[in-house]
Amino acid sequence: MSDSDMIKEDIGFTEAGKFEETRFEKIHNVIFESSQEASLLVAQEIANLIQRKNELNEPCVLGLATGSSPIKVYEELVRKHKEEGLSFANVVTFNLDEYYPMDKNDIQSYYHFMHEHLFNHVNILSENINIPDGQVSAEELQQYCIDYEMKIKSYGGLDFQLLGIGRTGHIGFNEPGSHVNSGTRSITLDHLTRVDAASSFLGIDNVPRKAITMGIGTVRNAKRIVLLGWGISKAGIIRDTIEGEVSSQVPATYLQEHNNTTFVLDTEASSELTRVKTPWLVKSCVWTDELKLKAVAWLSELTKKPFLKLTDKDYNDNGMSSLLTEEGTAYDLNIKMFNKMQQTITGWPGGKPNADDTYRPERSTPEKKRIIIFSPHPDDDVISMGGTFDRLVEQGHEVHIAYQTSGNIAVSNEEALKFAEISKALNLNSSVSDEIIDFLQNRTGNEIDSPEVRKLKGLIRRSESFGATRYIGLPDSNVNFLDLPFYETGTVKKNNLSDADIEIMCDIIERIKPHQIYAAGDLADPHGTHKVCLDSLFEALKRLKHKSFMDECWVWLYRGAWHEWESYQIDMAVPMSPDQVLKKRHAIFYHQSQKDGVMFQGDDSREFWVRVEDRNRLTAEKYHNLGLADYSAIEAFKRYHF
Repeated sequence: MSDSDMIKEDIGFTEAGKFEETRFEKIHNVIFESSQEASLLVAQEIANLIQRKNELNEPCVLGLATGSSPIKVYEELVRKHKEEGLSFANVVTFNLDEYYPMDKNDIQSYYHFMHEHLFNHVNILSENINIPDGQVSAEELQQYCIDYEMKIKSYGGLDFQLLGIGRTGHIGFNEPGSHVNSGTRSITLDHLTRVDAASSFLGIDNVPRKAITMGIGTVRNAKRIVLLGWGISKAGIIRDTIEGEVSSQVPATYLQEHNNTTFVLDTEASSELTRVKTPWLVKSCVWTDELKLKAVAWLSELTKKPFLKLTDKDYNDNGMSSLLTEEGTAYDLNIKMFNKMQQTITGWPGGKPNADDTYRPERSTPEKKRIIIFSPHPDDDVISMGGTFDRLVEQGHEVHIAYQTSGNIAVSNEEALKFAEISKALNLNSSVSDEIIDFLQNRTGNEIDSPEVRKLKGLIRRSESFGATRYIGLPDSNVNFLDLPFYETGTVKKNNLSDADIEIMCDIIERIKPHQIYAAGDLADPHGTHKVCLDSLFEALKRLKHKSFMDECWVWLYRGAWHEWESYQIDMAVPMSPDQVLKKRHAIFYHQSQKDGVMFQGDDSREFWVRVEDRNRLTAEKYHNLGLADYSAIEAFKRYHF
């Protein structure tokens, strides 16, 4: 029975402590294709609990989390209230944490977050909402935390605790070093936690250094715990939590000792679990072609041997004897996998004219293809596939760039001020320049940019984009700025994807009728824009797939500056010479506002051009270590079938 089926059959996870264990896993977990599907079912469990408690005339005491992970859960609870009559009149909530100090009216406060996403839209009584007060005085803080803890106990503890997980392994703000019996208290935030929050605060310098949090002991006393884990950036810490030893250095591992906990994961967050990453070490496998390549590539990396040097003993010693039984000998299997990887390599990403394309990743016809490169921000094109972009233009294809968002929020105030002052010095619309300069010099806290400032920042990104595309040789007429509406909020938090966004995507695809589409398949960017942009493409493809021109359209996904495709996932590998690596670097340099001190680079302090060159070099090294040709760099793509 699949994980999805198990939940659908038993919403409420009443068998959470009883599951098919592997020798690696120590916490019950279920895996879904998408966080959307998982969120709906978690919301259903919460709704069922609320209704049962209501029938018993008892309060339903919920521990609630903030951050991006539970947003879809809250959206579904709101929908159930509005459309199905789910009442929150008997619900009492206690939030996990709050930054300290923090004004509750600040848009970055968890008080604001909870009211925006849940409380303002349901019939919960205001006196039943409990969120740590980020404005309590330092003198009163200790007693305040004791009182918060005692109030939870006065209700008999939490009936249900919803959690996310940070990359330090924190739950709530219980950072590494937190004690298993800790209660509600103030805490100093780990640097990595502050880095992860930096995008919401428009820079790490604006992120508070302290917080108030429920303790590990408080959380573990909940009768039921569900932890949500979404995205590849959480995969490592999810593995360490579920499979590692209990340790204060990974506070979430304390949940191993709770007998009614379930981790609800999407496929990317689960990707490092042993049963997902190397299932042949756990159970008998159905050896699909993709799994065979994944296993042999893993074995090659483990043994530090190229494909063609792997032996029967290597396979048998590492839990892969069943694969040899199916394939015959290591010799035959090695050649098959070597050829499969070899055939992903091409210097002709648009297809090689007048060539046999039987074993090439792309078609040879038509010789000159119409191509759209979708770029979530105005620099992802050159950062993620600058070499391939250059190759496509050089080889004579009709290439169109579509920048999906303005990227204005990633331009610093200092950069915008510089351009406004230049505009004023040139007497270009000086009244607007004065207005912008006054706003930037006198803004306070996390005030939302004015429309004029947003426009200026967007124009800065546009001009940089034209610099890069002209350098590569693309006509200005082939550069499209879509400015998808979901992005244009002036804050890190974006609107939900709308029909207006999808129609804009449909319009450009219908107008160009492409033979190839390239799009960002990297969902690990720190502020989620890549995922929304990819979703907009997928929705557009669904709407257009019946069109005759779509029969000739192939979609290739590249990854951004944070992660690369695993070798077994790559369907097309485009090698770059040292000269092309240098040309790609220069194209990235045209995005000057993003070069020094970029606002949203995650926990990697390297500049984008450095990290992407390292990534492309490491991809080439992986190919070489598998026994394939030795290139300076490789850009990788995975084909998406729609």
